[in-house]
Amino acid sequence: MSMTSTVPKLTSVRHFFAAAQYSASGAVRAWKEAAFRHEVFGFLVLVAIYGWIGASGLTLVAALILFLLLLAVEAINTAIEEIIDRISPEISATGRHAKDLGSFSVFCLLCANGILLLYTIGTSLLP
Repeated sequence: MSMTSTVPKLTSVRHFFAAAQYSASGAVRAWKEAAFRHEVFGFLVLVAIYGWIGASGLTLVAALILFLLLLAVEAINTAIEEIIDRISPEISATGRHAKDLGSFSVFCLLCANGILLLYTIGTSLLP
């Protein structure tokens, strides 16, 4: 029995467009998660705060990078939850640990975003 794939591998420009389509589908799926939508809304609020306090361009770039990392980790966390729910619909310690670890990774990036905000506010208020 052969373990090779019967699906032809895309190359060149077709691979690029297929990958872009998979990414767009992932973004649509992520948007269905309330946490994802809350994080996008939170980022819009952060941008408004950064604009109001006159944050530097470097701070805005750092905020954007942290935000994109947050979205990526949230997507991975959602993928973990979907896989666990599929392979282990019953409650198990292993499934709970996997979901908790995914949640913790999102929490860490939320904290990183908060730290940047507090640092930026602190430095903008100090002479």
